[in-house]
Amino acid sequence: MSSLERTLDGEVLVHHLTQDERMIDPLLLARNGRTARTLVKEGALRLTMIAIAARGDMPTHSTNGPVSIHVLQGEVTFEALGEKYPLSTGDVLVFAAGVEQSARSEPGCLFLLTVVHAPSAGSSIRTT
Repeated sequence: MSSLERTLDGEVLVHHLTQDERMIDPLLLARNGRTARTLVKEGALRLTMIAIAARGDMPTHSTNGPVSIHVLQGEVTFEALGEKYPLSTGDVLVFAAGVEQSARSEPGCLFLLTVVHAPSAGSSIRTT
């Protein structure tokens, strides 16, 4: 399933994360040091499974919406606002919109990244 097909088909979408972990391409992970697979791309919501290889990293970046990181496997240290946040399996970390962050994993890790993108200028939010 391509990332373009990752929208809600109805009112509910279920993911079994242990099965989704298998969607991480080990060849891409080995070659690039990290890889990702979008699970949900619906409106402002993005859920992405991200793997970082042993001794791999993610360069500094930020988003225009809040971010949560839920570590599913391994250990990773995020750095933001001059602080280091070491995380291990089961830990959750949340950053406010716009916070620049980077990550490094010595043993390798797998985490679920959730982002709620803020609307861009000129767009409207639909309410019911």
